[in-house]
Amino acid sequence: MLGYIIRKAIYGILVMAGVVLLVFFLFQGFGDPSRLVMGQSGDQKTQENIRRELYLDQPKWKQFLLYVNDVSPLAIHSREEIAAKKLKGFFIGGETKLAIKVPYLRRSYQTKRAVTGILMEALPGTLMLTLAAMALAVVVGIPLGVVAAVRQNSWLDTSAIFSSIVGISAPSFFMGIIIAYVFGFILTKYTGLHITGNWFDIDPVTGRRVLTLKNLILPAITLGIRPLAIITQLTRSAMLDVLDQDYIRTAYAKGLRKRTVIWKHGLKNALNPVITAVTGWFAELLAGAFFVEYIFGWQGIGKVTVDALEKLDYPVVMGSVLISAAFFVIMNIVADILYGVFDPRVRI
Repeated sequence: MLGYIIRKAIYGILVMAGVVLLVFFLFQGFGDPSRLVMGQSGDQKTQENIRRELYLDQPKWKQFLLYVNDVSPLAIHSREEIAAKKLKGFFIGGETKLAIKVPYLRRSYQTKRAVTGILMEALPGTLMLTLAAMALAVVVGIPLGVVAAVRQNSWLDTSAIFSSIVGISAPSFFMGIIIAYVFGFILTKYTGLHITGNWFDIDPVTGRRVLTLKNLILPAITLGIRPLAIITQLTRSAMLDVLDQDYIRTAYAKGLRKRTVIWKHGLKNALNPVITAVTGWFAELLAGAFFVEYIFGWQGIGKVTVDALEKLDYPVVMGSVLISAAFFVIMNIVADILYGVFDPRVRI
C-alpha cells in the first residue's frame, strides 16, 4: 500500500507540473502586467522598474523557470529573495540557499499583498461551504439510495430517481438564483434568511469577527443538490448489485436481521463508487463553488477569484487554480486509501 501511495504521489506531482505549465503560459499572454500594476499613471522608468521586479525583462523560458522556482516547495533562493519575498520554511546554505518552503504565489497586482495570504483568508469560507454541502449530500444521499434499492419499484424508489434526475439536470448557478429569490427574498420573513451574507459578522463593539452559520444554509443547499443526486443514484445502483450477491443470501440464511445485512454487509461493500463520488465531488466543489459564492456573496476562494478576474489580477487567479488542482490531487490519493479501508479486496 505504501508503494502504491508513493506512485500516486509521483503522478500527482507530474499533474501539478502540467498545471503550472498551463497556468503560466495561459495567463502570461494577457496584457502587460507592469501596466496593470502601476495603473494608468506612471512614467517609463517606473514601468521599467516594475518589469524588472516581475522578471518581465527576462526571456520567456527564464520567466517560467523563475515562476516554477517560486511556486515549488523545494527550490533555490538567495538571501535577498528570501527577505524580499518573506518566504517561510527551512533554508540550508550560505548566500544561495536550498529552500523547503511554503509555495510563493507572488503578489496581487491590485493590493500588493501576498497571494497566499489573500487565498488563505478566503479558504475557511470555501472549506466551510464545501463541507456543509458534502455533509448534506452524504447524510441524505446514502440513506436515500439504500432505501430506494431495498424498496425497488416502489413509490419511494420512483420518487428518489425522479428527484435525482432533477437535481443532476439543474445547474448550480440556476438553482442558486431560484433558492436565493424564494427563500432569501420572498419568504425571508418566515425563514429569517437573506440573499447574501458571509460566514462572519463584525461585532460593532469590539470590531472582531463573529462566526454566524445562518448565512451558510442557502449556499450549502444550492451547492449540495447535484452531489446529493449523484450519490443517491450511485448508492442505489451499487446496492442493487450487492444485494444479489451470494454472501448476502448466506447472511440471511444464518439468521441475521435484515437491517444488519443491508447496512453492515451490503452497504459496506457498495461504498466504493460512492467514495469515488464523494472525494471527487469534494474536490470539485472546492474548486467549483465560484458562482454559488458569487451569487450569495459568500466570502471564499471562488468569490475572491471572480473579483480578481474582473480586475485582471492574474496572480490571484493563477494561485487559485494551483490550489484547486492541489485539492484534486490530494483527494484522489485519499480516495485510493479509503478504497482499501472499506473493501479489503482492493488491497489484493
